[in-house]
Amino acid sequence: MTLRSTWAVRALACSAAISTLTLAPFAALAADPAECKAITLSDPGWTDITATNGVAAYLLETLGYDPEVKTLSVPIGYQSMKNGEIDVFLGNWMPAQQAFIDDLNSVNAVEVLNKNLEGAKFTLAVPTAAAEKEGVKDFADLSEHADAFDQKIYGIEPGAPANTNIQKMIDSGDFNLKDWELVESGEQAMLAQVERANNAGDAIVFLAWAPHPMNERFDITYLSGGDEYFGANYGGAEVYTLARTGWPEQCPNAAKFLSQLTFSVVMENVLMGEILGGEDPQDAAKAWLKENPSAYEPWLAGVTTFEGEPAKEAVDQSLGL
Repeated sequence: MTLRSTWAVRALACSAAISTLTLAPFAALAADPAECKAITLSDPGWTDITATNGVAAYLLETLGYDPEVKTLSVPIGYQSMKNGEIDVFLGNWMPAQQAFIDDLNSVNAVEVLNKNLEGAKFTLAVPTAAAEKEGVKDFADLSEHADAFDQKIYGIEPGAPANTNIQKMIDSGDFNLKDWELVESGEQAMLAQVERANNAGDAIVFLAWAPHPMNERFDITYLSGGDEYFGANYGGAEVYTLARTGWPEQCPNAAKFLSQLTFSVVMENVLMGEILGGEDPQDAAKAWLKENPSAYEPWLAGVTTFEGEPAKEAVDQSLGL
């Protein structure tokens, strides 16, 4: 069985367990135990996860829980799940984070609650103007234009799996990039560099992904050819919600909500744009939900507040609907 198929089996098994909760008498889900009131989520500092955490935190707080979002790098966040210090993570990008999942699975540290996003992608990109000027459409085209790109690839924060893949590619000498440099910083610092290069008409190659407002802010071209390092279809990805092992059984009402919480690329683009514009994540979530009330109804099906009241009524009241 392949690593991906093993992960799929685990996801289906956990999905079945969560589905069983929906068959239980409603009163059994009326309220979680007192120890479930505080829920800790991890955020690696990526705006997409900040956005989804904002939605989850706003709704959990409205339902009477006390969510806390901790900003932790990907490796530290996963280690904290292993240690039982983080309850939930909404940002398990697969297959990019397969190595971390293998480590967690080896000690049975996490459970899959659901797949919360489809249609994502994650690979290297260049501004379209530079792609057309330099004739760069594929990873294999980069080395021919090393001077234009200053032999640099701009990544995100140190420790991110994507940076590891880029460094591995450089170290291996694939695509004749042996003498290139990975510039590690963070999402916002990287995008600031992209904006400067884009405004100056300079070439730059950087880590890009969707959902993200960068796709609206810049005219960019995703590079083909990086399947070995980022996966097929331009690093096509699915994002999963994870919980530390045992938490869904301990806190079935909160787990049921999070197992039903899903997002779309368009939704996240909007939320991320607001957050990058300075809006508080929960305020951005509240505004979006008020404009899209039909979105949260399926998320709250069979869910109650912490005190056992109907969840949808509580959210409707909070939104003034």
